[in-house]
Amino acid sequence: MNEEKSPKRIAVFCVGNRLHLDDGVGPAVYDDVCERFDIPEGVELFDLGVLTMDMINYIDTCDAVITVDAVEHSGEEPGTVLRGTPNELAQAQGSAMSLHDLRLKDLFDAAVLLGFDAEGICIGMQVENTEPAILTQDLTPRVKAALPLLVETLAAELARLGSPLIDKATGKAYVK
Repeated sequence: MNEEKSPKRIAVFCVGNRLHLDDGVGPAVYDDVCERFDIPEGVELFDLGVLTMDMINYIDTCDAVITVDAVEHSGEEPGTVLRGTPNELAQAQGSAMSLHDLRLKDLFDAAVLLGFDAEGICIGMQVENTEPAILTQDLTPRVKAALPLLVETLAAELARLGSPLIDKATGKAYVK
């Protein structure tokens, strides 16, 4: 019997504050992906701003949740892209708190306690400055220059999960 497999349900949470320089790297990815790609069926892209526990019940409806966020204190150079589980990225940041009130690890730990089994994938970028003297909607030069790599990393992750982004200019699926 040839049973057709339904596409995975994947959520992409782009997290960050657009007004705090590099903390806006998640929303910058959201903007770039929306401008350049068609989102495949089964994938939902969110510009969340600051992550909250409000998303906990949504996780239960997904097979995978990808978060895109700024990372501090990884020891890497600004613009370096990091990928891992929520626990791995939390360890990369050491004991420092997240840039937000809720760490991604905390959200996924709560989801596990509730019996949710979505795969958690975190894609982050080591940032340079998240505390501008005045509210500023932009990225620092090194982080802005590395933004295409972060978008490409997200696109490759979606392709790995079987839901590649479709390039609006060419109509072709992103596969790398």
